This record gives sequence, C-alpha cells and structure tokens, in this order.
Amino acid sequence: MYRLLIVDDEEMITDGLYETLAGCDLDLDLCKAYSGREALNWLHQSRVDIVLSDIRMPGIDGMQLMSIIKRNWPHCRVIFLTGYSDFDSVYRAIQTPGVQYLLKSEGYPKVIQAVVQAVAELDDGLRVNDLVQRAQESLKTLEVLARGEYFRHLLHGANPATNLVADFGKLRISLDAGRPVYVAQGDLSHVSSGVSSYANRHESAMAVTLLAESLLNGQVRVLGTIDRFGDPVWFIQTPADAAEGNEAEEGASVLPYLVGQFELIQQACLKNLDLSVAVTLGDRPSEWIKLSSTYDKMRRERQTRTGDGAQMVQAVNLQASGCAKERSPRDKSDALSVHLDAGRRDEFLLLFDELTESERDIGAPYQLELYYTISLVFLSYINRWELENQVSGASALMRHDEFASWKDAFAFLRTIAKTLFELRSSGESNRAAEAILKVRAYIGEHLDEDLSLVRLAGYIHFNPSYVSRLFKQECGVNLSDYIESARIDRAKELLKNDKLKVLEIGVQVGYEASQSFTRFFKKATGVTPQEYREAAFHYSRSKE
Repeated sequence: MYRLLIVDDEEMITDGLYETLAGCDLDLDLCKAYSGREALNWLHQSRVDIVLSDIRMPGIDGMQLMSIIKRNWPHCRVIFLTGYSDFDSVYRAIQTPGVQYLLKSEGYPKVIQAVVQAVAELDDGLRVNDLVQRAQESLKTLEVLARGEYFRHLLHGANPATNLVADFGKLRISLDAGRPVYVAQGDLSHVSSGVSSYANRHESAMAVTLLAESLLNGQVRVLGTIDRFGDPVWFIQTPADAAEGNEAEEGASVLPYLVGQFELIQQACLKNLDLSVAVTLGDRPSEWIKLSSTYDKMRRERQTRTGDGAQMVQAVNLQASGCAKERSPRDKSDALSVHLDAGRRDEFLLLFDELTESERDIGAPYQLELYYTISLVFLSYINRWELENQVSGASALMRHDEFASWKDAFAFLRTIAKTLFELRSSGESNRAAEAILKVRAYIGEHLDEDLSLVRLAGYIHFNPSYVSRLFKQECGVNLSDYIESARIDRAKELLKNDKLKVLEIGVQVGYEASQSFTRFFKKATGVTPQEYREAAFHYSRSKE
C-alpha cells in the first residue's frame, strides 16, 4: 500500500481532494496536512510515496518541500497543484524527475489521472528485474552468502537434497546436481601460538577456502564454503567427460591429483598465511543425497587421526563398515530446533518422522540419547516461552521409562511437538486480536483527532501496512471504512442533542470545517446533518 500526502493551506481544497481520492478505490493510505510545516512532520515520521501539494504556501512552500522530499525519500513522486501561472516554479518542477504539474482549474479527473500515473511509476520501480539490474554487485555478494548457507544446511542435514537442480540454478552453483561430488575438509591452526579472535579465524578460513579454489580449478570444478564449526569445506567434481569411466577408474586418477594439489595448498598456506592446514578427503565421490552422512563420517575420522595431523592429507574410506551411527542425535536435533523456533510445522514433523523412524533399529543406548536430546529441545522451547502450564504431560519429557516401547516414547514426543505448534498459532491469533482491540478502543476515544494509519500504527508499534492488513483480517472491514462508520455513528448520536451545533459535532468527530463534515455525512447517509437531526426530532416526537 502506497502512502499519499495531500498538502494545501486551504482546508477546503485539502479536504475535498482527500474525500475525492478516498472514493476512488486506489488502495492508498491517505494523509493530509494544512501547511508545509505540518507536511514536514509527516515526512519525518513515516515513509511517503506520493505528495500532492500546492506550490505557493506561507512558510515552507511547495518547492522547498520538494527539495526536502527528494533528499529524504528519493523514490517519492510529487504532484504540484497551483492556481498561479508561475513560470519559474513550473519550469523547475518539470525539470525534476518524478514531478508532475497541474493547474487547480483542471479539476479532479486530472488529479486522479496524475495519481494513477504516479502509482504506476512506483510499481515499475519495484519490479524485480529493475531492482536486480540496479544492484548486480549486491546480488553477487548475496549469492555467495546464500550458497554458503545452503551448503551448511546440506552438510548438517537441515535441508533434504531433493530439489538440487532447481536450487543450484537459482543460486548459480556451478556444480552438477546430477553427479556425485568429492568432499574435502580443512582443519586450520596458526603456526604462531596465541589465541585468535573469531574474526581472525573466519578471515583465515575464508582465505584458505579461496586459495584452494584457485589452485584446484582447471582440472576439476570446485566450490568452497565454511561449515558451522568455522572450518573450510570443498565440493569437487571432475569434468563431465572424465566421468564416463567407472568409479574405480575415476578414483584412481582423481584422488592422487587431489592429494597432490592439497599438499601444494598446504605449502602455500604455510608460506603465505602462516597457517598449518590438515585435510580430510573422501576417497570416492559421494551422492548428494548422502552428503550429510559423508561429512559426518569424515569428521569422525578426523577426530581419530594419527599424530597431531599437521600438514596431513588423509583419505577416508567412505565404504568402510562401522558407520551405523552416521550422525549424533545432537547434530540432527539442531535442525529440529531451527524449524521449531521458526514455526515451520510441516518441515519439523517431516524431519522428526525421518529421524525417529530411521533410528529405531540402532539400539537402546542410541535411542535413549535421541529421546533425551529431542526432549531437551522441547524443554528449552517451553521454558523460553513459559509454556509449562499449557503443555499437558510435559513433566514426562525426562522420564522415558514411563513408556512401554520406543515407538510409544517417540509418539509422545510427536504429540508434544504438535501441541507446541498449536500453542504458537493460537498465541499469534490472540495477540493479533488484542492488538486490534486496542486500536478499536483508541479510535473510539479519539474520533476528534487524527486517526491516520501512521498514527494508529505508531500507537501499537507496528508498521502501517501490517496494521492495515491485520485489521482487515481480524475485523473483516478496511480500517478506513471502520473509522468512517465509527464517526458516522458518533455523529448520529450527537445530532440527537439539539443543544449542540452542527459545527461543534463535526469537530467532535474529526472535522474542523463544517463544509467537510457536511459532505462526509451526506455521502455516508444520503442526507445532511441538519436534515438527519430534523428527521430524528420528528421521529421522537411521533413516538411520544
């Protein structure tokens, strides 16, 4: 929703434009100001997309206002209205991008046409292709960050590798989603002793990642990233024509090349970065679907290496037995925790089912660890949001022996998960209803004041467009329609009191000018305030 500010020192013109545009169904948040100074208050407290302003005004005039607008809100469109043939002002206005000029004598249809044109220009400016063209460098940076985050999710099992082709295309990943990939991990240590800061460690890991990419590229395709532990990880593929032989032949030629290149990389890191790098390398390419388990097996092998591992390149046999426990429950539960905190119910339950079903045959000790790891995820969430009195059976989370089987135990955990998501959803609904109740109460108590969307949004500390959508969602009517209806209802009540003047009633429902109140009332009821008062008076007399 765009916000349009009407500025004119003549109240009748300002109110007339407001009422005319309000009836055009342009989906605009309309605001009005009766001076340049008042307009500045709007511009300093809220985003304004279109300004419809007189050029000649006392104090801050339209041209001064335009300079401030272009400095603070460069996307804002300005439409100037004037009754003067002021050539200099007109010339300056038409030389400024995003500015239109109209004579007041041209009437409302021209004004509406100019506003529609301004809205169209704003829409064009928000088109995705246009934004992409104007932010290519930023986009490239974001792509690198997005690729790193994507591969971290793949490595740690938070993302199922099911839509790789589409994902690789969107993220501009140069690897082939249809072919397996070699995985290599780096373990860095500074030759000069001393505690390194997080920033220094991250900078070192990034430097090693990029250096390895530059030395490996050519014979193979490689993409490097940094895992959640701060270690570099590389994904390596041979050229497509080299993959025509069988796996054994490919491994016999590629693996020695990779080992040799990583030795050169180690030397380069030691000489140029003062870093000792140990490398763990899979002895064969891994299917993308098995990437997470391959990564975990390699990390376990790294923990049991011979000696200190400095400058070592270790090839891990990925086909060796003894990998039943591919991942620790803690690693897997991290992804569950992310989905729970984000409110992603379907993703959570899908991962939960995959996790608990796949671990049923591993053995009691591992299932015990899995049960309590997931229970701790739930307990942390319950404590953080103070839900202990709202989750039935939560006390059993730390007593697995109450269940007859592991199947029953995990079914209980699944029920707890569904309860937590239901509480989250109902809590969001309750808070929405409470916020809108506050807005409605505020409107009822301040009908004689400014009830712009910006002011109401500031009252409950949300952005205006969200409040507008939330109000419509909760009440079934637009916020502006609700305010008009409330003002009409209050005016009708006050008009039954013949001691109040029509002008006084107009002020009490937010209309300083009697002409504006009369137009507003007649548009809503079909009669003027005085006609309504007389009809109400005759009706009450007839009942007597």
